[in-house]
Amino acid sequence: MIGRLLARWLPSRAALPPAQPPVPVSPRDVGLHDAVLDGWFRNDSGELLQGFAITADDTVLDVGCGEGVATLFAVRQGASVIFTDSEHDKVRNLAREVHAQSTNASLGLVSNSLPLPLADGCASKVVCMEVLEHIAEPEPFMAELVRMGRPGAQYLLSVPAPVGEHLQKGIAPASYYQSPNHVQIFTPERFAALVEEAGLVIEHRRASGFFWVMGMIFFWAGERAAGRDPAGAVRDRIQAPFMPLMESWAKTWQDLLNQPGGLAIKQILDSFLPKSQVIIARKPVQEVDVP
Repeated sequence: MIGRLLARWLPSRAALPPAQPPVPVSPRDVGLHDAVLDGWFRNDSGELLQGFAITADDTVLDVGCGEGVATLFAVRQGASVIFTDSEHDKVRNLAREVHAQSTNASLGLVSNSLPLPLADGCASKVVCMEVLEHIAEPEPFMAELVRMGRPGAQYLLSVPAPVGEHLQKGIAPASYYQSPNHVQIFTPERFAALVEEAGLVIEHRRASGFFWVMGMIFFWAGERAAGRDPAGAVRDRIQAPFMPLMESWAKTWQDLLNQPGGLAIKQILDSFLPKSQVIIARKPVQEVDVP
């Protein structure tokens, strides 16, 4: 009976168009769109993040530059740039991109940043994103960042949020929480204290990135399903083709954002389970002694 009804109302198999393979959705592209919704990469105002504008008058120091997203944004604003990373290949590749896009002064250094061979007050803007969690002794590292900012310099600092870090502990390999990966987990209070005790004044704080918390969980699950050893540098592996689980999650998140009220739902989830916490701070024009 059911079969006859279906045959009556559904077209025959021969009448159906051939199935088309789904178009892959890049987690990187969806993640970039998600970041733009959070106020990142505002080309119209020159703000790397809302409240952190970069102009052609700036010298931007990007410590732990990685693939150079912040450095290249600064280059597009006409700023001079100094960028550092502990990995030679990253500095070399970024230097090529900087030179291809700008004739302004630039300097790339391979360094672990303790110390950096740079003069006091060399930068008007200092960027250090997702680096402090890798540092065994973050206090002297912060002191070095403060040393290199000129009086009045603005700082953009970020570290993983603790809830997402603890959640991943249930699925990430132990090596993810060992040197040279994440050896620190910062509560919001500890992060703020680190910044203020180094002598900076906090201007803005925010947390976001629910998309990437879930994305990393699907990443770890995919690594396990593929039988791969997930030890090593995570961000290097993510540059490789994305696994189906992450692509499926990116498509789901993209569909959510496209729904009426999708942005409001994203903001609720970001506040509930953020991937990163961000501080924008400033070095006082009149320096004070830090105990």
